[in-house]
Amino acid sequence: MKPHTLFLILGMLAAPGIAAAATCSQMNLTRCLDSVCAINVSSNPAARCQYCGTSSAGEPPSERGGMRSLSLGSSARYTISEDELEDAPTDPGQRYAWATVQCIKKIDGCTADDVSDIYDELIEQSCRAAGISAQMSATIADANTTKASLPSCQTSIRACMIDAKRCGPDWRACETSAAFDEFFSTCSIEATGCTEYIADIRTTLTNARDTAIKNADTLLANIVAGYQSAREQKLISAQNACRDNSARNTCVDTICERSMPNKCATGFESERATATLLCEFYDLACAVLD
Repeated sequence: MKPHTLFLILGMLAAPGIAAAATCSQMNLTRCLDSVCAINVSSNPAARCQYCGTSSAGEPPSERGGMRSLSLGSSARYTISEDELEDAPTDPGQRYAWATVQCIKKIDGCTADDVSDIYDELIEQSCRAAGISAQMSATIADANTTKASLPSCQTSIRACMIDAKRCGPDWRACETSAAFDEFFSTCSIEATGCTEYIADIRTTLTNARDTAIKNADTLLANIVAGYQSAREQKLISAQNACRDNSARNTCVDTICERSMPNKCATGFESERATATLLCEFYDLACAVLD
């Protein structure tokens, strides 16, 4: 694990024990986390899952342009700036940990537990959207490759069925046979010249509905388990770094190298003493882990 990543995680873990007594504003905390994890969410419902959930949800679009559009009209006091965002990790698990640390610094009274309570559910919803997006891509691919009469009718009726006003792309609105039959009847009438294929298409789409609903639940469970496992691994790594003091020592060496004029060389013990004081927060964070 990179030193700066461990620094962020330990800071996050230490936060509950040293946070102010002020009440955490859920609205401001969500706004702050969204500025890191929900870039372009209006056009990409899977953004929270891609940025701060799991890499298995796919690669998110370019950040910089989206960050500008997200920041317009938002209070800089409660959001992460574009310059600050340049330091954000690209790995979703590390990015979530980084966002947690940055936002509990900005929003008084908030802790890492508040972040989980408020934002984990939003990430789960976004991961479900990632699954829907994958299904829609498959549907479009089918439509672009089918030419025969039966496949053409099947694609036409399927596109009608998974419209957002009917079953929806994840088929959730047609879990019951009554809802499925109602929409299928409408879509069959609209698909002219497909009468002889209706029975076969009904069977095919019924199976597609059952499979999609089952796979959506499985995909969501795997995605959620993935990002939860990533966060647990970060905790284990932080605990190991506390046991041998490697995290604190790395912090001291980094401050000496970057901030001290003489880089804590022999004869400049006062510089190392200052760096050690600046890294004392590691002791507080490790005390929380014990």
